[in-house]
Amino acid sequence: MNLVKSDRNKMLTGVCGGLGEHLGIDPAIIRIGFVACTVLGIGFPVIAYLVLAFVMKRETYY
Repeated sequence: MNLVKSDRNKMLTGVCGGLGEHLGIDPAIIRIGFVACTVLGIGFPVIAYLVLAFVMKRETYY
């Protein structure tokens, strides 16, 4: 299974939804983790999200 942005579990760009589907966990848990780390002052999740938003491909249906 490839790591792709989700079109079904999408809030902003689909990064957390894609990560959740790839890892087999609820995307809400990943979203909460991103927000919690950002609020606590750890800046890495913001940078990681932006990089993944540009690097990850869109989910394609056949």
